Parts: sequence; structure tokens; C-alpha cells
Amino acid sequence: MITIEQLQDQSREFIDRAIQYYWSQWGTGQNLAFYRDCIDHSLTSEVDVPKFYVALDGEKFVGMCALLRNDLISRQDLYPWLACLFVDPAYRGQQLGSRLMEHVQREAAARGYRELYLSTTLNDYYERYGWIYAAIGYYSYGGKSKIYKKCLIDSID
Repeated sequence: MITIEQLQDQSREFIDRAIQYYWSQWGTGQNLAFYRDCIDHSLTSEVDVPKFYVALDGEKFVGMCALLRNDLISRQDLYPWLACLFVDPAYRGQQLGSRLMEHVQREAAARGYRELYLSTTLNDYYERYGWIYAAIGYYSYGGKSKIYKKCLIDSID
């Protein structure tokens, strides 16, 4: 059975494995310290976000996602963000991506947020789950991304 776990509730060994997992999917050769610092500070902070989650099949990491203040995109006025959504290729097609999205939506709603955002270059994935195109955002390196919005009041009951 696949479970979704918040990193804040885990052992140091588990957290270190999770940091490596996040970095292996989203990082570069030079930014492991970025992921370690971001995740480590999310564990001790009194604030409601950021929060990081992993999907587990037994002891194996098979997916991940995060609830962040900003997805490192120009639209600093929008928050919070669903970010770092990833499902291991062997587990795709089993609705794990949608389970991870729903988990973050519930977490954001429980913290009192009425909307959730994400940035993506994918076409026709998030729309299937009720996300609405909202804008274009820009990255510091010059790239751009579509921004989607989800109303949490209508989606979580």
C-alpha cells in the first residue's frame, strides 16, 4: 500500500534519504545544499509552509510533492504553491499524481488557504484535475512557465 508522509514527522535518516530523492529529481550538480537547507528549515519552522511530502511503497520512495510559499517564479504575489510533484515512472498511471495533488490541496485548505498555484510547462495534465490557467510567470534564468490556480473551497470537502 502506498502512503504519503510529511517529512517533518520522520527520522533524520529518513529525511536525509528524502533530501537526496528530491535533489535527484529536481536538482543539479551544484544545488544539493539548496535542497538540504530548504527542507531542513521546513522541519523546525513554526510557520505553516513550506512542507515536503513523499509517497512510499513500503520503504521505497515512489513520489513526492511540496507545499511552498513560492515556486521560484516571478509571481511572488501568489501563494501557496504545489511544487516538486513527481511520480516514479514505474508508478505512473495509478493515480498517484492525483493523490499527491489532493494531499497538498487538503494540507493547504487546512492551513486556511483558499487557493493554490503551480507552475508547469506540461500541457493537458493539470487541466484534467480541475486546475485553471491563470498567467505566465518568469524564472530568473529567463525561462517562462504557465501558472495554474486551484480554488480549494470547491475542490476539498
